[in-house]
Amino acid sequence: MNKQVPHLIVCASNQDERGGLFSYNEFDMAPVQRMYVIRPASTRIVRAWQAHRFEEKWFYCAQGSFEVKIVEIDDENSGKDSRIFTFNLEAERPDVLYIPGGYANGFRASTENSKLVVFSNNTLDQSKADDFRYPADKWNLWEKYE
Repeated sequence: MNKQVPHLIVCASNQDERGGLFSYNEFDMAPVQRMYVIRPASTRIVRAWQAHRFEEKWFYCAQGSFEVKIVEIDDENSGKDSRIFTFNLEAERPDVLYIPGGYANGFRASTENSKLVVFSNNTLDQSKADDFRYPADKWNLWEKYE
């Protein structure tokens, strides 16, 4: 069985004199159970690391921009020597980032007043039962701010 990897679901867009139309026809929302919005207080705040073995998430940048880092995890080494993915999400390029189960994710707003919409295939209770947390500096992937 091939393990899924994090990837972008590319938004199609069309522009004309009336404005823009953005479509997400490749984003199958059938598994989505809930959604929430995160608006960080500052670009200095890193929200990391949260992992799930089974829960899938989709990230959509509704305003501003975010840097998202994703680390593959497993039971034996909790991400040691694992694949690392980095994505930059921007409201001006509104793609959807898919994160399958088996990965830890962390993110930081790249611009002030950014908003990240998160979709999940699990209920809140299911998510809590599948939740694993690591300290923000576990993989030393974030630039330090003074």
